[in-house]
Amino acid sequence: MMQNYEEFSDAQIKILEQYVTNTSSNVFVLRNLPEVVKGALFSRYSRSSLGLRSLLLKEFILNEDTSFATLAGKSGVDLTGEEQTAAIKKAQGFYDRILDGYGDDSIGELGGAHLALENISMIAANIMEDARLGGSPLEKSTRYIYFDQKLDGEYLFYQEPILMTSAYRGLYLETCNSLFDTYSKLIPPLTALIEQQFPRDHAISKAAYTASLRAKVLDCLRGLLPASALTNMGTFGNGRFFEKILQKLNSHNLAEMQEMGKKAFQELSKVIPSFIRRADPSHKHQQAYATCMEEMQAELKQLAQNLTSDLEPLRQPGVRLIYHDKDSCAKVAGALLFEHADASLAELQEMCRKLPEEEILRILDAACTSRENRRHKSPRALEHAEFTFEFVADFGIYRDLHRHRTLTQERQLLTCNYGYFVPSEIVGTEMEKEYTDAMEKAKKAYDTIAAELPEEAQYVVPMAYNIRWYFHVNLRALQWICELRSSPSGHPNYRYIAQEMARQVSAVQPKYERFFKFVDFEGYELGRLGAEVRTAEKLQNRL
Repeated sequence: MMQNYEEFSDAQIKILEQYVTNTSSNVFVLRNLPEVVKGALFSRYSRSSLGLRSLLLKEFILNEDTSFATLAGKSGVDLTGEEQTAAIKKAQGFYDRILDGYGDDSIGELGGAHLALENISMIAANIMEDARLGGSPLEKSTRYIYFDQKLDGEYLFYQEPILMTSAYRGLYLETCNSLFDTYSKLIPPLTALIEQQFPRDHAISKAAYTASLRAKVLDCLRGLLPASALTNMGTFGNGRFFEKILQKLNSHNLAEMQEMGKKAFQELSKVIPSFIRRADPSHKHQQAYATCMEEMQAELKQLAQNLTSDLEPLRQPGVRLIYHDKDSCAKVAGALLFEHADASLAELQEMCRKLPEEEILRILDAACTSRENRRHKSPRALEHAEFTFEFVADFGIYRDLHRHRTLTQERQLLTCNYGYFVPSEIVGTEMEKEYTDAMEKAKKAYDTIAAELPEEAQYVVPMAYNIRWYFHVNLRALQWICELRSSPSGHPNYRYIAQEMARQVSAVQPKYERFFKFVDFEGYELGRLGAEVRTAEKLQNRL
């Protein structure tokens, strides 16, 4: 491969070494550059005959309009955060011109930022995690962290401003506090009960056992947490992701989302202003987007109310496969052959429709027999088979299955209309009554508030209450979800859903059962224990 195809002076090489990992190879990585510089640099790169290093030198490092030395912290002066932000603002016109000159929204994917969102509600976290592409969120876990902490004597839940200035203020506060009280009160007796039922084996380290025991207890009790419970999350995203999520937040009906969008825009503007400028509330694109969404949602809501009032809703908890393509096996088989054949996809799929079953099975087997674990991804051809599932399950399970999914999914508003989950571990104990009393109390509060404020009433709904949502998913993505979420360390409720999706697909398309070879259909009492033991062993090996 080509080496040393660009000529740089010793002085130039010394400068470049600060910003690239290699000054002579045809493969190298950028480093120590602000996001706005990297994004603009790659934008220019696509329409320049220069190599990236030459382009960086000529049009950025040596160009006074870019404020490069200041932005990259090489001006010889240690800048405060405010001074660096001012430098970005000063140079923003230059970077805006470059990014605007390339027109394509994909330019926004060339720079990114890490955004921390602290003390936001479970509902707000769900909104952030609903974006499918360009962002990678990670949220504080209800499994590993106790949510019974107080600050200045108060539990940590979102005090929704409309509710706090309404006639429901007292009801809202009292209900949320009662849910947290019950959660906190049940931790010690449930811990003692599970410890008694599953005593530690002397071969298991105390650290691994304690961690798995805590996970089991908190998995059981998280259903008591209201959707207003505060959590923390970090998100890395590219500029395009942040622009779209900010537009969505700015246009949301709930005050928390609007406030979060405003603050996120302010902070991201200090780092990647050129990528998110169209999400400024005063920008014409943001305003047009808000108008479009408001009109669309209003019309769809009215149509739904007019057309669906006589329908009997699905209330029974569970998983229901409501769509699959009976012809998908031929489509998948033909697509599997496509890369290696000199024929059109249509011809291959038509041929597969006429093949004997044993030949189809040979093709499908060829696509899965060499897989040794779930991380061995299947071919894209599996994406030609599609399925639609509808679920009624608790909000906690929805949250677990919802994240990081490149599929089509939608949920309805949180309500207390479809019952709630009671952990089997407390059934028949004194804890059951305290748990169910808290749930019934929350339902009464929800019903009262929702009659006037249905969206704001979501904040009082405990995570154990069931909601309705759907997945429209292809076989490849479904395989990944089912194999990942059926692992022994998972929550038993979402493990059941992952297992049931695999079962139902295998029932209607038996040929696809071979693609679920790493779905774990077993049950585990202390499911997290194995993972904690492996973690403890890794830590011990490092000592």
